[in-house]
Amino acid sequence: MAERRISSIDGKLAEEFAIPSHVEDVKDKMADFAKRHAEAGRRVVLITSGGTKVPLESRTVRFLDNFSSGRRGASSAEYFIESGYAVIFLHRHRSLYPYTRMFLTINMLDALQCRATAGNTIEVVVDQQMLPNIAKVLKRYQEVKDGGLLLPIEFNTLSEYLHLLKAAAQALNSIGSKAMFYLAAAVSDFYIPASEMPEHKIQSSNGPLQLSMNMVPKILSPLVKDWAPRAFVISFKLETDESILLDRARRALDTYRHQAVVANVLDSRRGHVVVVTPETQAELRLTEEEVQNEVEIEERIVSNLTSAHTKFINPVGLHLPQTVQVFS
Repeated sequence: MAERRISSIDGKLAEEFAIPSHVEDVKDKMADFAKRHAEAGRRVVLITSGGTKVPLESRTVRFLDNFSSGRRGASSAEYFIESGYAVIFLHRHRSLYPYTRMFLTINMLDALQCRATAGNTIEVVVDQQMLPNIAKVLKRYQEVKDGGLLLPIEFNTLSEYLHLLKAAAQALNSIGSKAMFYLAAAVSDFYIPASEMPEHKIQSSNGPLQLSMNMVPKILSPLVKDWAPRAFVISFKLETDESILLDRARRALDTYRHQAVVANVLDSRRGHVVVVTPETQAELRLTEEEVQNEVEIEERIVSNLTSAHTKFINPVGLHLPQTVQVFS
């Protein structure tokens, strides 16, 4: 029965979601990235980040979206790199990005100044008061880039996300338990199949809009059971009703048989989460002082999950430290 469901999901992806023309090239890049780092003794995490756009027309003018900025995914990527991981960052186009995320609210042109030099040329000078810690952040970003520790992959629509996630899972399957999937993207639960989508812009003159949308296939199931069965997989559960949160998280673990759920409530998600596994339940909460000192909950989440990943790789208690080669 499970194999039939997985086959059905694969078929639905192929039939109802347009396959990006570049998916095979991206899959090869991810496979090479994973192999290179695994051979160097480094673990690899695939982070999904940002929201998904659901088109309402084939020649898209209108679409459904959500409020996700990609903040959790972008900040987590930095903490995973600091923990010794290489990161594949599957992110929504124009969502927050590691290292640049902290300067989002700043108009870069206001932070730059042009000055004439003695040689009658112009140099650009950074106002470091407007870009606090820019030198430190830039230095670290260049180290990460030079070390090849971050592979960014963009998606825009729901279709692109689904096919690229499948490609990523298949690409990382070869490194087995060294692979982690940190599925922080806010993925739509509903979509309109391409075969039922109007080609042109929906006209407001036709009156009130009524939509009938299908459920997006739950690809966590084939990811865990078929595409990357030896990987360490974390999903996220966001609710607005705290009273149902933990029950929904445990139900997800029972259904998909993956390793962990990061459960959080909409109003408190930046300072309080619960990491739920089949055996444990860890509540992570920032104090008011930590919030004022700009401590981020993602640092705690990543620390918790990297420890759990170590135990997953070495279940008998032989928790060996990562030994990695440094290369450019």
